[in-house]
Amino acid sequence: MRCFTDTPPPPLATTYPARNPGQPLDLEWLESVQADDVAITAKAAEIDQSCEDVGSHHAAWLIRAIQCMDLTTLSGDDTPERVKTLCESARAPLPADLAERYGAGGLTVGAVCVYHAMIAPALSALKGTDIPVAAVSAGFPAGLSSPRARVVEVEESVAAGATEIDIVIPRHLALSGDWPGLYDDIRALRTACGKAHLKCILSVGELGDLTTVARASLTAMMAGADVVKTSTGKEATNATLPAALAMLNMIHAYHQATGYQIGFKPAGGISTARAALPFMAATYARLGPDWLQPTLFRFGASSLLKDIRATLAAS
Repeated sequence: MRCFTDTPPPPLATTYPARNPGQPLDLEWLESVQADDVAITAKAAEIDQSCEDVGSHHAAWLIRAIQCMDLTTLSGDDTPERVKTLCESARAPLPADLAERYGAGGLTVGAVCVYHAMIAPALSALKGTDIPVAAVSAGFPAGLSSPRARVVEVEESVAAGATEIDIVIPRHLALSGDWPGLYDDIRALRTACGKAHLKCILSVGELGDLTTVARASLTAMMAGADVVKTSTGKEATNATLPAALAMLNMIHAYHQATGYQIGFKPAGGISTARAALPFMAATYARLGPDWLQPTLFRFGASSLLKDIRATLAAS
């Protein structure tokens, strides 16, 4: 398989795709979905191996990874000062000498992602930029708060100024095959988001098999998710390439059926440039290079930026 970094990234998009309005739950479609774990795992290994090569546009793709990064802090001991420091990195993710070397003046990350309590400090620190503030919500990371509490938490984060909301599904609904229950849960949260974009976390490491991952992905899209996300970063197993491929297959199928482009966010445990590139390569292979935009692709990352800086410095 050819290394995708042999070709340059596409120009940056200037607008977001049309919001996904969702659709009525189609149980016949859902039940027809079957993921071939063996074939998907083999394809994942092939994609990962292709990223051993360093293509001629390797640095440009690492810069695109920065542009597609949700720079994140989700610790119990977060403080406004820590968030301010994070936002300084979001505004200028590369040192001036590296930015000049790679022609990356004005480079910023895709968003800053924080808990609800840190929305106000993030907004203050990002004032004067176009960098969105994303807030994790709806009983993150377990997703087991009451339905009403989940809705209220989303509403409060939107009212506080978050323009992207990362919600986590109640995994028991997917594990028991209660697709109507999962659909209704996500649909209520989509309504609570209003104009804010809804990013739906599946916690793929806790869903058991790739068919369940694929069906949960499709349910989220039918319910109106704008982005499907692999993991909270708090599970024992977070983002994996086979799970990513199962999700990307459903994004492709939903786009073919409805015309709506759904974003993809791999998150959790992606801390090096080498670990990040296969997720970009998988998206490139399944959805095409134009999907690798900050409007459609994000990394959930806390330490990835540090490794990309070091990689670029050593190149």
